[in-house]
Amino acid sequence: MKKLRIAEQITEQLEQMITSGHFTLGERLPAERALAEQFGVSRPSLREAIQTLISRGLLVSKPGGGTFVQSETPHASVPCSSPLIELFRENPEYRFDVLEIRHALEGNAAWYAALRATDDDKANIRDCFERMIQRHGNADPMDEARADADFHLAIVEASHNLVLLHVMKNLFELLQNSISHNLDKLYTIPRVFDPLKNQHRELMEAVLASNPERARTAAQEHLAFVEDSLKSIDADEARKVRSLRHLTLLGR
Repeated sequence: MKKLRIAEQITEQLEQMITSGHFTLGERLPAERALAEQFGVSRPSLREAIQTLISRGLLVSKPGGGTFVQSETPHASVPCSSPLIELFRENPEYRFDVLEIRHALEGNAAWYAALRATDDDKANIRDCFERMIQRHGNADPMDEARADADFHLAIVEASHNLVLLHVMKNLFELLQNSISHNLDKLYTIPRVFDPLKNQHRELMEAVLASNPERARTAAQEHLAFVEDSLKSIDADEARKVRSLRHLTLLGR
């Protein structure tokens, strides 16, 4: 019983170190011996705590490679056969439900990222921004859409809130697996892309400057623009369809 109590204490301490950002996503834990010495506990107790966190999806063990903080969302990805994906394909307007949730969550994520981002987090955010800009004009606009998602997820990751990160990964996967979302058009229309680039830069700079209020405002204004742009694109597509139908009827 005593060993179990100690293991539970280690579990709580390790979990706190992960969620507080002491150990970052994807980081390898110190060697078992060093970690046991750090906590002042036996290695069996430490192993039990680690196994508990592995079962919870916070850690992952790689044979011969050590134990790492989970950087992917275990069992959280939405498979392409998910009913939600089918719902999106048949009812594209549900995209805006996702954008409403993003509006609520990403403003807070940007706020906390500005407060908590480490130097490594900031470097990652900057790198993601540069990759996103470099992919503009690629043959497949969805390459840029995926880079866009990576940029936003880098900011969420910098908030050091694992629950928020897992939720946001699911939301982006829903959007990117939906074949009717028109996301690709956001990156091929100059009147849309130029403001997007400036908004992303402003969001990045606000986080890098550790300005939470500016970061939250930048995130919310960006998502409001995305929503308005997608609605405008939908309206343009609808007008084209009506025009084609009208021409077809006249041709008859």
